[in-house]
Amino acid sequence: MLSTKKEQFPIGLDIGSHAIKICQVAKSGEDFKLVTLGTAKLPEGAVEDGILQEPEEVAGIITTLLKNLKLKEKRVAISISGYSVIVKKINLSVMDEKDLDEYIQAEVGQYIPFDIEDVYLDYQDLHTNTEEYDRTDVMLVAAKKEVVDGYLSMPQSAGLKVVIVDIGGFALENIYDANYSLDENVALVDIGATKMSINIVSQGISVLARDVVVGSRQLTDQIQNRFSVTTDEAEGLKMGYEPVEEKQKDLDEIFGNTCAQWALELKKAIDLYYTNNPDTALNKIILSGGGSKVQGLDQFFAEEIGLEVETLNPFKKIESDTKNIDQEYLQYIGPEMAIALGLAIRPSEL
Repeated sequence: MLSTKKEQFPIGLDIGSHAIKICQVAKSGEDFKLVTLGTAKLPEGAVEDGILQEPEEVAGIITTLLKNLKLKEKRVAISISGYSVIVKKINLSVMDEKDLDEYIQAEVGQYIPFDIEDVYLDYQDLHTNTEEYDRTDVMLVAAKKEVVDGYLSMPQSAGLKVVIVDIGGFALENIYDANYSLDENVALVDIGATKMSINIVSQGISVLARDVVVGSRQLTDQIQNRFSVTTDEAEGLKMGYEPVEEKQKDLDEIFGNTCAQWALELKKAIDLYYTNNPDTALNKIILSGGGSKVQGLDQFFAEEIGLEVETLNPFKKIESDTKNIDQEYLQYIGPEMAIALGLAIRPSEL
């Protein structure tokens, strides 16, 4: 007998250091349809380095946002990132599922810098072995329990139930897979306020994932200090919304120095990729996150790194109601919603 169960999708909840982003989707035939989305700004210091510093305040903002969006769904998918999360690819002899699990539990301490008792572990066999090569790559993830537990309990105080916990870079890969061809080898780069998530994907498989503590708040802070302006005015200058003629020289210096640091961190990840994959060229860099909207950043990266650069459109193959959802706004907000949407398209059990 055929199952009549419909796939169920939780709310995608991306909690950054600058803002909360929410997406909800439904299935429309074989495709996804956007139900609603929204963002809410967080007070400075509420979330730092991927750790909830003011969970009650964050929960209150989430509650208000959900109320404004008239969302009744209570199941959420969240992501974690930062220093408290380690993502590492290891190469092992091919084993069956039971032996691999026993090996990971016994030997994981040599691969991560945390006490094994203090972390939650997960792993995935990438099955990269061939008939001629009896070793395989395994993607290992370790996350500090105290941080994960904080992200699990905070939504509960907002009346929500966490059904999926993912890594930000993997959620990014999820929405890329839903919208783009998997034939290319790409560096997915999400630039937030205080972190840059890098996930290099080769033939549809993540081969290198890391977070770097740099982000667009660096630009805001430096502009604010240089010109003695408010945070909002600094944001306007950063994004090119404010007239800058008399400030252009100083702005060019700030942008050049800071974005060069971002490019350097990205180059390090790409160099490591080529060390392990010397014969598999990267095709392009795909940018997302609020920081990707910095004017001229795509061209700067292209010149500094020598690869084609484009901005991710997470709604490329996602249907939406043109009567109720402004398409220009979708195009504008798209890069910032990538992780939230990548979380929202993951089905979960009721």
